[in-house]
Amino acid sequence: MFAMVVLTAAVLVTLFRSRVAAVRRALVPFSYFGIYQGAVEPEFIAKPSRHFANLFETPVLFYVACLAAMITRNGGPVMQALAWTYVIARVVHAYVHLGSNRIRHRLRAYFFSCVVLLAMWIDLVAAVSMGRS
Repeated sequence: MFAMVVLTAAVLVTLFRSRVAAVRRALVPFSYFGIYQGAVEPEFIAKPSRHFANLFETPVLFYVACLAAMITRNGGPVMQALAWTYVIARVVHAYVHLGSNRIRHRLRAYFFSCVVLLAMWIDLVAAVSMGRS
């Protein structure tokens, strides 16, 4: 979970730096960030902004699965491997989204992370159902 927090923090720093750069270069006025209206957001701001928001969508299910696995004492090797695989997939997704933004590659990384997340939940539900908690 800490690795996902670090990824989220890294994207936040990227977002902050891009917004500061946009204001300094007079690409958007400072007032734009009050309600995000009145200017067109340049792509180099829009990508990290959207990606930061995305890190509070499906990753929430990752955090809940990890916490549930800890609480039920089902955080064994399989769950740990799945969790690390999920984090790696999300790092790849961030790298593509914030870099080249090739949609096909980004979609593959995102879809793979969702499959891994589903596997985490299936493993957790199976463990709890079989009384491994």
